[in-house]
Amino acid sequence: MFYRVVAGIVKGLIFIINGKTTVQNIDKLPKEGTFILVGPHRSILDPVFFALAAYPRPFTFMAKEELFKHKLLGWFIAKLGAFPVNRDNPGPSALKIPVKGLKDQGRNLIIFPSGSRHSEDLKGGAVTIAKLSGAPIIPVVYQGPLSIGGLFSRKKTSVRFGDPIIVERKTKLDKENIQLFDQKMHDAFKQLDTELNPKFVYVPKEKNKQ
Repeated sequence: MFYRVVAGIVKGLIFIINGKTTVQNIDKLPKEGTFILVGPHRSILDPVFFALAAYPRPFTFMAKEELFKHKLLGWFIAKLGAFPVNRDNPGPSALKIPVKGLKDQGRNLIIFPSGSRHSEDLKGGAVTIAKLSGAPIIPVVYQGPLSIGGLFSRKKTSVRFGDPIIVERKTKLDKENIQLFDQKMHDAFKQLDTELNPKFVYVPKEKNKQ
């Protein structure tokens, strides 16, 4: 309930500030059961727009453990479904918590193939979680402003979902197979970006400052 109320408020605020987000292929999301949303992590807005595009479905997501040192902030994001992860040394909980959420709590998951914009430590995590939970991977991309301030420009925002990627329970998660699924996800991102806008080119925020 808390998640849906807060997500509904944020969705309304973004609509007022930036206008309506175009959401394509919502029918790609399973009508029953949980799923794992994976997408390229280009800005802090990615998980927000991914979650809002799938609203009112609830999600869990990883957050750096430093955020939980602030009691009020830690309580708030935990209520929204966040759980702490040490980016330098991800422990077993980085897999166990989202798998439990998917299997037992009816919570979907948002995760990025490289873990975060700054770390490769969780590479392969989405594939491993998909195998352990039995949930399909749904590729997704967001195109629009890359910062909160950018939303006030009222630049068009779009989200597009792709075809499910299934990781069978019998799949051996060796280096070769993880690389294979990783390539499938990145190929899906490229295709979805092109389908949204054939001329789309992602320019990292750091390069925008130069």
